[in-house]
Amino acid sequence: MTRSVLDEAHIHPAIRQAITDSHADIVREVQDAIASNKVVVVGMTQNPFPRKARKALDAISAPYKYLEYGSYLGQWKRRNALKMWTGWPTFPMIFVNGTLVGGANDLQRLIDSDEFARMVAG
Repeated sequence: MTRSVLDEAHIHPAIRQAITDSHADIVREVQDAIASNKVVVVGMTQNPFPRKARKALDAISAPYKYLEYGSYLGQWKRRNALKMWTGWPTFPMIFVNGTLVGGANDLQRLIDSDEFARMVAG
């Protein structure tokens, strides 16, 4: 899979650092959580899908780290940095062993197929 990302050669040198620094702290925080936890759920308040993912994990007693960033109206610019970093368009973003597996429905499919159990066992 090749994801289309604007090549650095096509970004003016004067703005490259601004792009690098834009909300880099939120990306680092998620990267640190991924490095320290087998399962990470990144969500936001008022969105029912992060809650659905957490309930699915709770139902199978799977430990996870939950990071929450704002609501529909708050912190959307910061969350946008995560969308740009991952390429995943919605919340939650669920990581298992450092791999983005998708959202709540994708997680449920992994749980139902027993693939989730195999992933966290490895």
